[in-house]
Amino acid sequence: MIKFYQYPNCTTCKKAAKFLQDYGVSFEPSDIVQHTPTKNEFKEILEATDIDINKLFNTHGAKYRELGLKDKMSDLTNDEKLDLLSTNGMLVKRPLAISGDKVTVGFKEDQYKETWLS
Repeated sequence: MIKFYQYPNCTTCKKAAKFLQDYGVSFEPSDIVQHTPTKNEFKEILEATDIDINKLFNTHGAKYRELGLKDKMSDLTNDEKLDLLSTNGMLVKRPLAISGDKVTVGFKEDQYKETWLS
């Protein structure tokens, strides 16, 4: 079962959810703002997959810009980045879909086909 973190008003999240539904892939939706993954959950994602921690950040989001993270990211430790991600779901790039050692961040149809339909 895919754990599917989304933001309800996000059009990209809606497209990704529709894609999964259209292909009959079962997933468990979760509001990323109401149920932001914990620091330990993010650690588990990083350990189980080969994703770069920086790819988890929503670099186009207002919160990212508001905190001036573009200029600070290179100075932050992974631990500090995990703290940031786990305290504000709006900093997380979405949708974030996870199942075991598979993860997708954002929605690209080709990537979804390769990851979730194979």
